[in-house]
Amino acid sequence: MIKKILVIGPSWVGDSVMAQPLYRRLHERHPGLELHVFAPAWTLPLLSRMPEVAKAHLNPFGHGQLRLKERWKVARQLRTERFDQVVVLPNSLKAALIPFLSGIPLRTGFTGELRYGLLNDTRDLNEQELPTMVERFCALAEAPGQPVPRPIPHPSLSSRREQQQETARKLGIDLQQPLIAMCPGAEYGPAKRWPARHFAELARRYRAAGYQVCLFGSGKDKEIGEEIASLSQGAAANLCGKTGLEEAIDLIGLAKLAVCNDSGLMHVAAALDVPLVGIYGSSSPDFTPPLSNKSVIVSLNMDCSPCFERNCPYKHTLCLENLHPAQVWQAADGLLQQANPPATLSQE
Repeated sequence: MIKKILVIGPSWVGDSVMAQPLYRRLHERHPGLELHVFAPAWTLPLLSRMPEVAKAHLNPFGHGQLRLKERWKVARQLRTERFDQVVVLPNSLKAALIPFLSGIPLRTGFTGELRYGLLNDTRDLNEQELPTMVERFCALAEAPGQPVPRPIPHPSLSSRREQQQETARKLGIDLQQPLIAMCPGAEYGPAKRWPARHFAELARRYRAAGYQVCLFGSGKDKEIGEEIASLSQGAAANLCGKTGLEEAIDLIGLAKLAVCNDSGLMHVAAALDVPLVGIYGSSSPDFTPPLSNKSVIVSLNMDCSPCFERNCPYKHTLCLENLHPAQVWQAADGLLQQANPPATLSQE
């Protein structure tokens, strides 16, 4: 009989990308698996690019919203799917409510927030044994007490050439000119955002080197995108808020290089196998690194970082202010040379 599993997916774009190795591992453990994911609207475009996911279900509940009556209605709808198991990735009490109300027999997740009873297959998290988020996700695919098989394959998002070309045509992007993607936003907070003037200077450098530069982000990043475009004197085209995630996936997939804050789009670029420079300030690449063999991490590794704060506790954000464009340019140059090695002259 085909096993049917529901995953309660993460709320963040980057975390949603990092959940894909779990989906792959569930298929390995359960051949013929039918895998469904319950996820918020802004992450659904990612699931459509993951062949492991048979069906996505909309999670309509925002952060902090209990709405118990509506959760009961959603649970009744999910009950009709007759899932054999649910894997709950968020550690909150609310994330475990719908699986419990849906009557799913096996409910797997880490202990936390008094979820005893709501989950009946609980695991204690050993942060030393599972230092990264992707390892923690994958641990929930295993039987209790079993180690996570390593190495864990990197996430991989599909983006067909025809989709990329159509999206570029629609947005007026000239594919004859090599593209640099820059992702200046970070949903978590300002302490993860490299300054606009630094992005602008880097954009001017790439424009002078013959590249076109496009800025990607959500509507919340539109303002910083406009600032970068202005400071760059037109060297960067601001597409923040002008593309949905589907379109951003296609366009970033066309890029020769992506320069990103530690953000959801950084993980998207990594999963598209685009050469990538990840800029880290208040966060840690030890926990959520870009999962790619074509990535370089740039960080000043100051004594006060990583602090994991949304805003700099010292009001200066020197971990990013003092990270100069020349350092990112140098790191990126190595990636570009690896991707496009110089031609060797034949010796005849």
